[in-house]
Amino acid sequence: MRSHIVPVALVVTALAAMATACGPENSGQASAEGATPATTAAASAAPSTPTPTTAAPTAAAPKSADPKASASAPGDKSGKGQACGANDLTFSAKMETQAGGYIQISAKAKPGITCVLSGEHPVIAFGSGGIEAANAEQAVGRPITLSGSAIVYAGVNPKSTNDNQAVEFKDVIIGIGPADPNPVSIPVGTVRVDKPLVTNWHANAKDAVPGV
Repeated sequence: MRSHIVPVALVVTALAAMATACGPENSGQASAEGATPATTAAASAAPSTPTPTTAAPTAAAPKSADPKASASAPGDKSGKGQACGANDLTFSAKMETQAGGYIQISAKAKPGITCVLSGEHPVIAFGSGGIEAANAEQAVGRPITLSGSAIVYAGVNPKSTNDNQAVEFKDVIIGIGPADPNPVSIPVGTVRVDKPLVTNWHANAKDAVPGV
């Protein structure tokens, strides 16, 4: 009986050794098989990186809108009905004897210019001290469009007082409105100035006589 028991024990020992030897191989296979899903998950996550490239073209949309806005801007400046400035007009002045004597100012648009002159009075001043003429009329007239040969007139009474106090000047300064950046100075000869008055602009010279 003892001779048969020894071989059986040897067989059991051998089988146990084979089991331990096979264990690492099986665990290696299991770890290899376990790594496969992780690799697949990483591969499936990789395509998410192109997403920002698809969003980039949307940022270019505002740039395409800017040229449209700038292209429509020139349409806002038609140049029609623009207000006259002193640099748009040609002025002349002469002395008239009617109504005790006054300065007749005339103005016309320069070649190629069409502008609108308000029915108010021009800004008239004498000398560097700025003796400014007051308005001789209570109401404001209608706007006048100047173009081509059209002429407007304004009358200046250089001395509205009856005393002997006056200052002599040889030039008159003309502006279109108090904010005109380009007033014009034209010669009128020697005139005595004291509390001057000026009429509104008129299309008819007879309407531009101060005090009448």
